[in-house]
Amino acid sequence: MMDTPTGSITNDAVPPVPTKNAPTDPDPTAVRRAAWAGLVGTALEQYDFVIYGTASALVFGDLFFPNATPAVALLASFAAYAVGFAARPLGGLFFSRFGDRLGRKWVLVTTLFLMGASTFAIGLLPTYSQVGVLAPALLVLCRFFQGFGAGAEQSGGATLLTETAAIGRRGRLASLVMTGAALGTVLGALAWILVQTLSDEALMSWGWRLVFASSLLVTVVAVVIRRRLSESPVFQELKQQHEKPKSPVKEVFQHGRKPMLLVLFMNVGISAQSYTYQVFMASYLVSTVGVDASFVPKVLMIGATCGGLAAIGFGVLSDRVGRKPVYMTILAALVLLPGPTFIALNTGSPIAITVAIVIGFVLAGQGAVGVQMSYFPELFGSRYRYAGVTLGREFSSVLGGGVAPLICASLLTAFSGSWVPVAAYMTLMMIISLVAARLAPETLDRDLTLHTDATAPPMQKSATEASTP
Repeated sequence: MMDTPTGSITNDAVPPVPTKNAPTDPDPTAVRRAAWAGLVGTALEQYDFVIYGTASALVFGDLFFPNATPAVALLASFAAYAVGFAARPLGGLFFSRFGDRLGRKWVLVTTLFLMGASTFAIGLLPTYSQVGVLAPALLVLCRFFQGFGAGAEQSGGATLLTETAAIGRRGRLASLVMTGAALGTVLGALAWILVQTLSDEALMSWGWRLVFASSLLVTVVAVVIRRRLSESPVFQELKQQHEKPKSPVKEVFQHGRKPMLLVLFMNVGISAQSYTYQVFMASYLVSTVGVDASFVPKVLMIGATCGGLAAIGFGVLSDRVGRKPVYMTILAALVLLPGPTFIALNTGSPIAITVAIVIGFVLAGQGAVGVQMSYFPELFGSRYRYAGVTLGREFSSVLGGGVAPLICASLLTAFSGSWVPVAAYMTLMMIISLVAARLAPETLDRDLTLHTDATAPPMQKSATEASTP
């Protein structure tokens, strides 16, 4: 599939428009607001997903699927979890066309409302004992809208930060999106740690509802910050030149297929491993290894904290040595990681488990994705960058992260509790991403005002750049 035509905008499709290099000294206030907007918004998205994923592993089986066996109830919970990921590309298709037409800020504020409202609504749902099969149906519906809103969230934050940052600092600034994701994981784990201090009866009756209701506070804070956000300089230039595309999604499929496919395959393995560590391993530790359920949120919180710091570190490193070598090194390590991870988990040792989870978060959870936040936007031309990054990442999230916990739980059940097929699945998915990364170009310090993609042939790039004064 990587032999797809380059798909970059040709001179016949889009007349050359004078462009200039991205500013080396952007407005410090705009940069600061963009950094906070990306960090806090992604924190909300991750918070929503973490509290839902943890609830799927710990309580939703009893609350919404009580008549099933424990294994089937877990599968049903993870299936509902996967619905949110299935909705993400639909949300990406819907919102990305507005991100390249109306601006990055408009979408980032709108998606916050949808995610926050959906998560809050989950905390108000009746359980199976109250309304029967209507309860899981409503849960799936809320999960759908939660994923629909998240469909353009991380990609939008990454695009805005990458387009706002000065050359030489894109990696470190855009990586703050994943620091925000780590913060969301920490907050989600902390929320579960607090409610698990309640009695089992209180936890199952109203304690879990408090966790989801708490998303309202995070939503309000995020919206206040994003309302003060400035639009990215690249989009402002497109707007001044009347170069906003009428149909960004159509242009991606017409001209940006190659970078979109590269993003999809470069992310599919990362997404699978990331959500395996964040969601599936929580249930594995409780149901198979036999650790106390209260230990799981604590180790997730430690892993996310380390992962958030790693995202910034890898972002800074990618500014110095390049996106591609840093990204490929992380992927190569992740190809080898699954087997040793499960060996460490099955020891039952709190120290070994913590080390394994921390390494997973550092590399797959936040580290690799921290590099993506600047790498992926730099692959695309300016006219459909938001749409291209969103579609590539969100379709891969369905094939990777959305179904990963469900596939892992199914493999565990099918092979009588053996972790070997699960580790093999994780490794195979990562090999796919490693091959795709090998085919991707280096994009460090690329001019983001160019209409051409980074995958465009050198002759086409030269022709476009020659038209620039």
